[in-house]
Amino acid sequence: MEKVLMRLALIIDDYLPHSTRVGAKMFHELACYYVRLGHQVTVITPSEGQKKRLVKTQLNGVNIWSFSSGTIKDTTKIKRAINETVLSFRAWRAISSEIKPETFDGIIYYSPSIFWGKLVDKIKSRCQCKAYLVLRDLFPQWAVDAGIIGQGSLIEKYFRFFEKQSYRQADKIGLMSEKNRQIFNAATSDQYQTEVLRNWAELKPHTLINPDDSVRKKLNLEDKVIYFYGGNIGHAQDMANLMRLVRSMSVYEKAHFLFVGQGDEVNLVNHLAEKWSLSNFTYLPSVNQQEFKNLLCDIDVGLFSLSAKHTAHNFPGKLLGYMVQSKPILGSVNQGNDLLETINENQAGYLSINGEDKELYQNALSLYHNELLRKDVGKRAYRLLEDEFSVQAAAGVIIDNLK
Repeated sequence: MEKVLMRLALIIDDYLPHSTRVGAKMFHELACYYVRLGHQVTVITPSEGQKKRLVKTQLNGVNIWSFSSGTIKDTTKIKRAINETVLSFRAWRAISSEIKPETFDGIIYYSPSIFWGKLVDKIKSRCQCKAYLVLRDLFPQWAVDAGIIGQGSLIEKYFRFFEKQSYRQADKIGLMSEKNRQIFNAATSDQYQTEVLRNWAELKPHTLINPDDSVRKKLNLEDKVIYFYGGNIGHAQDMANLMRLVRSMSVYEKAHFLFVGQGDEVNLVNHLAEKWSLSNFTYLPSVNQQEFKNLLCDIDVGLFSLSAKHTAHNFPGKLLGYMVQSKPILGSVNQGNDLLETINENQAGYLSINGEDKELYQNALSLYHNELLRKDVGKRAYRLLEDEFSVQAAAGVIIDNLK
């Protein structure tokens, strides 16, 4: 039987080569994998401050349609909300003349953002094709949980309108874990078709080729055990939780914590580092993907944190970066998160409940004292990635729903 090749539209609010975010990296790996299979892939994505309405480029055989947009990352909440609200309008204005009935056979869109509903609706109508939503973030729910948005407020209702519009366009919605799927189905009264779609990564470990690119060398950390946090430094992560760990570990001479990223709690982590006089801590702003991969080669332990206030059960994409480089995972999650069992039962790392500071500290200490343990747990993390989180597995699940 002949293989059916498809023309796919991938829609995301952030993409390579300019993005440093995990979602952008995951979508590019998915796009490249589809290209290798012979599918035609076009990524539709905003470009901040772009003069032309539409700019077409290519990256690794992937077509990229960048449409002009206002700032939607690292800006004020109000400015971001306004610019995200008009994403679909700006995108359709830029690409509508390019879209013919035969242009696309399927759409894959990524949330966050929740504002793609109208664009997906218009492409579906014109091309008569199916759409798959990769749902990674239950916004505005997590913001309500965190007390950032008032429950029942006008702003919550505003965001809920666009959230529902986004969900309605999906023929299938992929959530990152079974717990997340159950919570989503209960919250939406089972009105959408859902399934588990794990986060994914390419199974290609990176090698540090140039010794001058070593972060150990640059920061004079050659003899240290480096605990690394890379990615969004925001409310959803509860960074104070990790900073308490940094403080607890400050008595151990060779333990060093390196945080790299951007977000709403950067000021908080730097303030706490200063307030507690933490000499075992370094913060660096976001780096590009190549530098990020170099960093991952050089560290010993991959760190993460999820706010205890979360009711959703996220699998942070940053864990895949740790796993692909065979690094042990150390972190804490919200109560009931099935990620705890996934990591602990596969001995791919040490996870505890956010708030159990003593257990997080003891886990950090176990990894600090035993290099052999770090290597062994890291190998198991890679094995778990192979079994459950490969780009091949995710790509197969999605494409089956679009045919």
